[in-house]
Amino acid sequence: MDKTLPLSGGSHHPGRDGSEVPGVVVVFTGGGSLIRVLPLAAGPLELGRGDEGAGKLDDGRVSRLHARVAVREGRCTVTDLGSQNGTFVDGALATAHTATMVERVIRVGDTLLVPCADVRSLEARGVRTIDGFVRGPQMQEVLDEVARAAHGGPTLHVRGESGTGKEAVAQAFHRAGPRAARPLVAVNCAAIPHALAERLLFGAKRGTYSGADADAAGYVQEADGSTLFLDEIAELDPLVQAKLLRVLEAREVLPLGASRPRKVDFALCSATSKDLRALVAAGTLREDLYFRVGSPAVTLPALRNRPLEIPALIAGALAGLPQAPKPHVSLVERCLLLPWPGNVRELLAEVRTAAHAALRDGQRVEARHLPATAGTVFGSAALTASPDEPRKRLSRDDVEWRQRIEEALRTHGGNIAAAARALGLHRTQLRRLIARYGSAVAGAADDEPAD
Repeated sequence: MDKTLPLSGGSHHPGRDGSEVPGVVVVFTGGGSLIRVLPLAAGPLELGRGDEGAGKLDDGRVSRLHARVAVREGRCTVTDLGSQNGTFVDGALATAHTATMVERVIRVGDTLLVPCADVRSLEARGVRTIDGFVRGPQMQEVLDEVARAAHGGPTLHVRGESGTGKEAVAQAFHRAGPRAARPLVAVNCAAIPHALAERLLFGAKRGTYSGADADAAGYVQEADGSTLFLDEIAELDPLVQAKLLRVLEAREVLPLGASRPRKVDFALCSATSKDLRALVAAGTLREDLYFRVGSPAVTLPALRNRPLEIPALIAGALAGLPQAPKPHVSLVERCLLLPWPGNVRELLAEVRTAAHAALRDGQRVEARHLPATAGTVFGSAALTASPDEPRKRLSRDDVEWRQRIEEALRTHGGNIAAAARALGLHRTQLRRLIARYGSAVAGAADDEPAD
């Protein structure tokens, strides 16, 4: 099933040079998710209930002239115009008649808007539900790459954090390829005991081990004529990796105890949550296997970098529950602000948990129904109370977060603002962490204006 969220808003005309068209996107209003694009390339836009122009909002809690949004030095700003119910920027009440930089989300009345550096892709693609999965423009572009890879050859590597949807992308790769008639064979390599990996992957002949009273096909044989998905491929023992490489190169498999190999024909989709080259450098992944499975490759963006999908994901999670409870604006706003280290998997689980808590009260699902730890990063200290502060204070000894910060800064060329967005933090928070960690992340630069 392919479903596209309603897309509305005035058309825009990009510059003749094809430059980016900044804007804000209405993602939630009146208790429901939608996509309404409001380009800002032509200048500031006033939001209100009384305006008949592009900024008109059909929201009873919005003032006739509520707020002004604009782009200043490449950044989205919002100015409350003395509204009755106030304007909230990234979860905090904005000072009236003062321009405030926006990182994640604007709330006016019961309407939420998300800043977007370039709305052209969104206007062209929208936010769609494809095969039961919500896909914004970024993920749709990834799926286009996946389809091209499926038509071009039998191999694809998918990199993405836990919960970003790697298996769903593997399914898309399988469906787009010539072996779609048979079901995909999915294997979580991290869940296979090392002692059993060779037998489970490549099979075994009768009598090879105690209790083997019949030939046992492995995952590779099961995937013959189909696609084999190996999630966390680097978790395989190096000796098993060597045998897998042989299978990929010779297109034949030798089960344990067998004297003759068997021909196999399958596509391979591998996945990891970490960079393959870094895994080779660490000795976790064989270099020769890397050159066999590492290209072509796609990287799945984290959910915190796909905010346009979040309201639709919430709506879908609630619609599938008994009584189909409705989301309150506070729930969607909070979810847009959280970093969600577990990505889509975590979001859906926590929203359902919140819904069960709300149904006991007989109310809509609000932010207060979310568990206190929902969407928060892992650390050693307690949660902070304010919703616009880091959800956990990070310890100097938190090696995992130090590594994530270093990687984000390298990926974005030392740009603090870009790295902060990738990590789900405000850049002020990231600057504090850089100061705390010292020279470990030296060379970072903040080339965007301060708040």
